[in-house]
Amino acid sequence: MTEEEFYEYLKKENIILNDKQKQQLDTFYHLLLAWNEKMNLTRITEKKEVYLKHFYDSLTLHNAYDLTQPIHLCDVGTGAGFPGIVLKIVFPNLKVTLIDSLQKRTNYLKDVIARLGLTNITVIHSRGEDYAKKNREIFDVVTARAVTNLNALLEICAPMTKVNGYIIPMKANVEEELKSAKKAFSLLHLTLVNKICFLLPIENSTRTLLVIQKNQKTDFKYPRHANEIKKYPL
Repeated sequence: MTEEEFYEYLKKENIILNDKQKQQLDTFYHLLLAWNEKMNLTRITEKKEVYLKHFYDSLTLHNAYDLTQPIHLCDVGTGAGFPGIVLKIVFPNLKVTLIDSLQKRTNYLKDVIARLGLTNITVIHSRGEDYAKKNREIFDVVTARAVTNLNALLEICAPMTKVNGYIIPMKANVEEELKSAKKAFSLLHLTLVNKICFLLPIENSTRTLLVIQKNQKTDFKYPRHANEIKKYPL
């Protein structure tokens, strides 16, 4: 996907980028490459692939939730900044919190944010489950792109999501994970309100957005320690 193709596909979805946003995405791409030489951020480095598999893919979240609203969004396990930084560039009204467990990645994220001149965006160096223990019911939307299995992800994300807020995992084929997560939905008071399946343009790979609403406060025993979550999934 070339830059021009990227802009045209977004136009079809009523997303029009201004010159500043286009420049920010281009700068983000070059910062990604520069930092990727120092540490492992992504195996995808060709510009056409980054614009398709990272930038466009990140923005598909808007199909699941109206991101033009002034909401507080959390990106758990953001890694190289996908989808969080891309969402902040394209939807500057968002208040964004990025969580990642690796100090080197959080240093990179802070550098990107500073160089792009982004405001109202925070980087947290923490494991998701540790952050959620002390930061409960604070986000309108919590998302995670290709992060861990659904059982574990729901346990980590539910406590930090506001009551009546949404958890929106961004995944590929998720049918088997959904089957095994029925207990987690029940224990964490979650409801699957929408499942959006589509093909990524050009390469036609499968993508799924799960729109999951939190119905009541999460019991304080959740989330558990990472080892317990892994050893004894809900």
